[in-house]
Amino acid sequence: MMSLFDEEQIMKSFIKSERADEARENARIMLKNGRISVEEIPSFFPKLTLEDAKELEAEVMQLA
Repeated sequence: MMSLFDEEQIMKSFIKSERADEARENARIMLKNGRISVEEIPSFFPKLTLEDAKELEAEVMQLA
């Protein structure tokens, strides 16, 4: 029984992580294409913080 609970928690954690990764990638693409500002990212992608947005900005600027 406990194993089943642990597996369920692991699966929920994995799904949550995947959704955050997807939001991060979408925000990065939009930022790179000038479709969104750093300040707007947390509004449109609630899973991301302003700090996350600033990290994305640094990544995008490095690649440019």
